[in-house]
Amino acid sequence: MTVADQYAGRRSWAWPLGRFLTALPFLLPSMALFGAFVFYPLGKSVYLGFFISNPFRTRQIYVGFDQYKDVLASSEFASSLLVTATFTLYTVAPAIVIGTALAVLANQKLPGIVIFRTIFSSTIAASVAISAVFWLVLLHPSIGVLNEAVEGVGFSRVNWLRDGGWAVGDRATVFDMVAAWFIDPNWALISVSLATVWMNIGLFTIIVLAGLQTIPEELYEAARVDGAGRWAQFWHVTLPMLSPTLFFASVVGMIFAFQSFGQIDILTQGGPVDASNVLLYSIYQTGFEQPFRVGAAAVQSLALFVIMLVLTLFQFRLLAGRVFYR
Repeated sequence: MTVADQYAGRRSWAWPLGRFLTALPFLLPSMALFGAFVFYPLGKSVYLGFFISNPFRTRQIYVGFDQYKDVLASSEFASSLLVTATFTLYTVAPAIVIGTALAVLANQKLPGIVIFRTIFSSTIAASVAISAVFWLVLLHPSIGVLNEAVEGVGFSRVNWLRDGGWAVGDRATVFDMVAAWFIDPNWALISVSLATVWMNIGLFTIIVLAGLQTIPEELYEAARVDGAGRWAQFWHVTLPMLSPTLFFASVVGMIFAFQSFGQIDILTQGGPVDASNVLLYSIYQTGFEQPFRVGAAAVQSLALFVIMLVLTLFQFRLLAGRVFYR
């Protein structure tokens, strides 16, 4: 081997190493943040899944993979997973459809359209707590607007279902009572889903509106020259050009649905009879309300992470090929 070959060999590995060492100071802040808030909690959750705690949490008992098997094979986990999947179906698609419709309306070139854009996207400014209390009042059996609307179209009013109903002299406020919409197993998940859809409409309206404003006007002009009407333009021009935006919205919506907690905690607390007990709220109950079950909550957290990762990859595999990028 000649000297030139030796120099070339040293240079082949020294050059990438030098680039890495140069970039390392710029990467360290991000690596520190990811290590502290992502990788360490993930590793800690895996570790906790192998142990159960004593009543005072001063000693951990190693149980190996038995806790993983018990938790993942339990009926409670299967039930919360089914509720989460149903909740996702109830919330993601309706919010995207409504947000798309509002974004199309807000994209019109009309005087004062900025006011309507603000109104359509205003739900993004409301916190989860405010939105939940708003829907608690809206679905109140006595003063709620929705009950009045239901009764106005000929259906029976939804009343209290606790202990045979509230008497006139009962002292209770809207904040310490739970509406029958939220304590009826047949309506609890649907009611929480309505509140969640309302909360997400503003976000999806903004996302889709941003995508609409990137579509070139020349495409609509060409479609009109070819004789396409408004519906044909929407179907053959707007939707294909919006496909990357809608794909992004579907991924974000699915992640938000699996991470829903605040509105469920305020409105139903996972009830009644676990009818709205999504997986994230089940993790909270297991880890913070049940003694000795921190390890079981860690196992459920890992399961939630794996499920979200698999579903996201599945969406990329299934839908990415149907996205039109210009």
